[in-house]
Amino acid sequence: MANAVILLLAAMAVSTILTNPRFEWGTVGKYFFEIRIIKGIGVSLGMTAVTMLLSLALGTVVALMRMGSSRLMATVAAAFIWVFRSIPMLVQLLFWYNLAALFPTLSLGIPWGPRFVTFDSNSLLGPLTAAVIGLTLHETAYIAELIRSGLLAVPDGQRQAAATLGLTPGQTFFRITLPQALRVIVPPLGNELISLLKATSLVSVISLADLLYSVQLIYAKNFQTVPLLIVAAIWYMIITGLITLLQQRLERRLSRHTLIPADRAGKAKGSEHSL
Repeated sequence: MANAVILLLAAMAVSTILTNPRFEWGTVGKYFFEIRIIKGIGVSLGMTAVTMLLSLALGTVVALMRMGSSRLMATVAAAFIWVFRSIPMLVQLLFWYNLAALFPTLSLGIPWGPRFVTFDSNSLLGPLTAAVIGLTLHETAYIAELIRSGLLAVPDGQRQAAATLGLTPGQTFFRITLPQALRVIVPPLGNELISLLKATSLVSVISLADLLYSVQLIYAKNFQTVPLLIVAAIWYMIITGLITLLQQRLERRLSRHTLIPADRAGKAKGSEHSL
């Protein structure tokens, strides 16, 4: 009975979408590959890729600081995560875009001493730079916690077994700890990547020509608001679907790898005791 109700509702939804002339599917097809929209997709994908790479690098550093033995570094890392997770992404984008109002010039030098290099904030912090900075800092705070949780999920016994087998700390991290941590990190990291892709639509508020802003520029002239929003929605769904497929493939590949088997570790410990 439940299946029949679901199928009926699905059929009604599909019928409504296909038969309602106000969806204007002809207009959707006309603008689906419009050059401005394709360029906007490139901007969105470029920002997503650059931001994710920077966030992974910075997030790893922040996570290791948070887990380190230095109380000062752990406190700084925790404060960083708290600040940039607390402030909404839209607020951060607007703040960095308007940073010139707070600092008309940016300089490098000795505090209360000579300045070696001075930059004009308006020319340095354009829409693209402000967007990358805002998105990166926001994502770094979340990714740092993902990486930290993944590293903490690896049992200490694995590292002890690796030491028993004679592996160095570096070998232990890259061959034992990191592969196991990735199993925990990759699923939420894939979700974070999808969220980041969708969050790039917020840069339209600072007039950066991403996918959404390109669509807005077009329908501001021809007033075909709904069809063009459908174009943007379909493109976001296509890209999200591709990311999901890549994530699932990576998860399957990681799940096939085995690290230090329990019997091997046990034999290594047994041989050590026999000596």
